[in-house]
Amino acid sequence: MGWWQVNADTLAGSRFVISELNETIASLVALQRATAAHSGERAWLDAHLPAYRARLRDDPVTALLVRVGLMGSWNADFLTPTPPGEGGPSFADEVARIRETPPDEARAHMTTSMGGPLPSALDRSDLPSRAADLMEWVWEEAVRPYWPRRRRLLEADILARTRQLGEVGWAAAFDDMRPGMRWLGDGRLRINMHDYPPQVISGALLLFVPVTPDTAWVSWEEPHRYAVVYPCAGVLANGDRSGGPEALGRLLGPARAGVLTLLASPKSTTQLVALTGQGLGSVGRHLKILLEAGLVTRRRTGRSVLYYRTPAGDTLVSASRR
Repeated sequence: MGWWQVNADTLAGSRFVISELNETIASLVALQRATAAHSGERAWLDAHLPAYRARLRDDPVTALLVRVGLMGSWNADFLTPTPPGEGGPSFADEVARIRETPPDEARAHMTTSMGGPLPSALDRSDLPSRAADLMEWVWEEAVRPYWPRRRRLLEADILARTRQLGEVGWAAAFDDMRPGMRWLGDGRLRINMHDYPPQVISGALLLFVPVTPDTAWVSWEEPHRYAVVYPCAGVLANGDRSGGPEALGRLLGPARAGVLTLLASPKSTTQLVALTGQGLGSVGRHLKILLEAGLVTRRRTGRSVLYYRTPAGDTLVSASRR
């Protein structure tokens, strides 16, 4: 198994970050796999998969680059650069790091990913520019049009996990973050089940990077930054905008019933906006009415206000499902 040795200072200084490039890489992997984790992703694949396949069909070298560099047991490192720890770099700034990779370094990374000598088709100096061109295409065609909503989902995931840390601590939060990840104790963080040598990352910056497609990986730039890329929580990623049970919708209205149904666990207005697709003003009005009716309550956690159902709200939702 692969694990990192993490001291208390590194854990205390860790942070969540949002990366447009990592979202694009995850979307590229989803397009290559062509399998959907939920109905929303199925609709996205149906909309963009034909154009993606046509592009790779016309560019067999780049198609092979993707298969070797991202679809094996080890990602080619230059294709998954670790995001900076400060600020929110633009997609253009991040993808430039791929494009500027020295050709020899890119080929070495691809050889590691291949697990042996590269095929002659990949023994060339333009692999970084080809990879960057494809990333730019995926971003413009299949990610950027959806980015405002995806960013809200990622922000909601970070908010939920920050709250989870306050309630259950890092050990339990790690277990829930991505498959194979677990806090082993004694400063050891298992990052996956692969047989990789352990790494001591004490003193480095540890980053957690959510993405909406159901995929995950790790990256690092030794000895300064290490990142765990993980899939957004399922209820956020699938964007279920259901209005809740039909009977409850007739009683409260579909939109308000949907808000009440989602509040089985505490959520902020930001999360509710992302999950329902409703505007901030609409969600705020629904919450005000539900508060006045005694069906939800709220509490402040740090800078956020979280809403959740009262026992009366639980009873109403439960009764409507019978």
